[in-house]
Amino acid sequence: MTGEAATGLVAFFVTCVAIELTPGPNMAYLAVLGAERGRLAGLYAVAGVALGLALLGVLAVLGVGEAIAAQPALYETLRWAGVAYLLYLAVDAWRDGQRPLESLDPEMLGWRSFRRGLISNLLNPKAALFYITVLPSFMAPGQSAVAQTAMLGAIYVAVATMVHATVVVLAGSVQPLLTGAKSRRIMGGVFAALLVGVAAWVALSTAR
Repeated sequence: MTGEAATGLVAFFVTCVAIELTPGPNMAYLAVLGAERGRLAGLYAVAGVALGLALLGVLAVLGVGEAIAAQPALYETLRWAGVAYLLYLAVDAWRDGQRPLESLDPEMLGWRSFRRGLISNLLNPKAALFYITVLPSFMAPGQSAVAQTAMLGAIYVAVATMVHATVVVLAGSVQPLLTGAKSRRIMGGVFAALLVGVAAWVALSTAR
């Protein structure tokens, strides 16, 4: 690997970290889940998000992302589906806060968390736009576009997973404090408001 290529990879890594540290749909949902249901549920969701990012990377390799970006109707459908799903999660967070913390089977909780993490990421237009706009700017001319997209995509997934897992672990540390009925009502409203705010931010920031 040449010095220029190594410098480019370092720059890409730093860019990925900066992007993932910026509050967005994934971070908001994972923080809410970790604080409400604990670290294990949050880590299941992290795995779902990671799979979603990997699938989006595969679609980028196949050129599907660019095709969607070139079709306004498809892009808008993806964008508003993501916003709607965040609003659904906000309503769900508010409803959960109004009732006692129910004890769910760990396997059921894990699968539900994984599924929601996967869906929220597949419907996240910010993640799709990363592969369409940011990643190509770090690709070197004269080299295989497929190989570079796969390598950079793998780095992005690894960085995102590391950041998301850290968010879940930190959020999960406060979960034991939120088991009381009053605490759950208050935090349910806070979580719902946070997710509504993120949905509004996604709607505005991804508009064309």
